[in-house]
Amino acid sequence: MPDSQTMIEARSLTKAYADLRRGPFVALDSLSFTARAGEVFGLLGPNGAGKTTALRILSTVLQPTSGSAIINGYDCVTQPALVRRHIGFMSASTAVYDRMTAWEMVEYFGRLYGLEQEELRDRMEVLFERLKMQNIRDLLGAKMSTGMKQKVSIARAIVHDPPVLIFDEATSGLDVLVARALLDTVSELRDQGKCIVFSTHIMREAERLCDQVAIMHQGRLLANGTLEELCETHGHSDLEDLFFDLIQEQEEGQSESTATVSERKTKH
Repeated sequence: MPDSQTMIEARSLTKAYADLRRGPFVALDSLSFTARAGEVFGLLGPNGAGKTTALRILSTVLQPTSGSAIINGYDCVTQPALVRRHIGFMSASTAVYDRMTAWEMVEYFGRLYGLEQEELRDRMEVLFERLKMQNIRDLLGAKMSTGMKQKVSIARAIVHDPPVLIFDEATSGLDVLVARALLDTVSELRDQGKCIVFSTHIMREAERLCDQVAIMHQGRLLANGTLEELCETHGHSDLEDLFFDLIQEQEEGQSESTATVSERKTKH
């Protein structure tokens, strides 16, 4: 079976911010990875790991300090408009407009993506049926439950049928039933051949969903591969144990390094 097409290629992505007190703060440090069509690429890490920074670069919201990101052949820095046509983005904080109905919101975003009216209408009918949204098509955003809003957010992210989808902590704050429905939708999109980047800090989600896993800590990539490869390499049978040990090992190493520097300063 031939390899599926590479849809995302991140090369040494780095993002640094100026801090007048502490000097430059590096939010992302030389992150490199590839993700392919028909797979879910899991970006895992605790809060502050750099996941959201990486995904904002991929979605053209941020520009990297150095490095590059190519999505479906288009450069995120030099061709942002073309990149945006080929991605759909969703996070836990994706807003839904209170004064628009579900249908109006999805239609609005479809028009932003340049879809012709007839194509857009046909596409929306399919989406509303697939996502079981027919009963809320005329419901105002202000009257929607959290689960309803998530469905609208998914629909507007995929209305233009992008080959690449980015989910940034999309299940954060959701109840169990809504989160499960979202994960099922992500699985279906993967089966349709989409390339999906799925950021989470919930290990069970990653185990259930992800074909490839990258573990991040403080902007750096600690490990990358399939779940089986990572568990075999690091001697674990459980992703949560593997994740915990990698993060703890990294933090202990940093603590020792900081202590050594402090001792040298004291001696001098």
